[in-house]
Amino acid sequence: MANKPVPPRPAPRLYLATSEVDDPSQLASMLPELLAAADIAAVLLRLKPTDQRTMISRVKTLAPVIQNAGAALLLDGHVELVARAGADGAHLNGIAALEDALPSLKPDRIAGVGGLATRHDSMAAGERGADYVLFGEPDAEGQRPSVDAIAERLQWWDELFEPPCIGFAASREEAFEFAAAGADFVLVGDFIWADPCGAKAALTDAGQAIAQAYEAAFGKARTGAEKTGTEKTGTDKAGHG
Repeated sequence: MANKPVPPRPAPRLYLATSEVDDPSQLASMLPELLAAADIAAVLLRLKPTDQRTMISRVKTLAPVIQNAGAALLLDGHVELVARAGADGAHLNGIAALEDALPSLKPDRIAGVGGLATRHDSMAAGERGADYVLFGEPDAEGQRPSVDAIAERLQWWDELFEPPCIGFAASREEAFEFAAAGADFVLVGDFIWADPCGAKAALTDAGQAIAQAYEAAFGKARTGAEKTGTEKTGTDKAGHG
């Protein structure tokens, strides 16, 4: 009996992190154009801390704009606001935060996690039910691993584990490297908003970099069949609410 063909691995998608949001009106007006400019699976909303009622109002202003474009809305922390504000999930920092959040997020909402300093932490997050793991974000002191170290961690995870992995890219060049290393998603943020050509141009450029890296690394030489004969499960979780 012939082996069932395994479909090619999906191309990586963008995960857009906002700047810290105080007044959401400007972002709400920009987002439709940005979400149409590139293949953005999800938006990570960073809220300026204030009272819960105000933060919920800010999320509710942005949620329809993001979700109607087919992207998921995740809150950076603030697990207690996710359901009340109509978000699709939350991004947690570290194993302890993930464990605390799982009862309120599962099974209906996304629980992603970063702040994973070691391979052991990463595996523990996957075992506990994280919907994705993020590698490469700055720590509390603003330090982060080298690009090579982040790419190596992404490649290791990609080859061995099922939950999607995300690379935190601080530039177009890093977005290329992490897509080539096997990231399922590439998180982009500050460099997008700071680009002198504008966020739309920067997002389009980042999307092109990811597409080029995917084609170079996986387009011809490698397919999903080489991922231990199975497709990743849950790869779309960060792209659908």
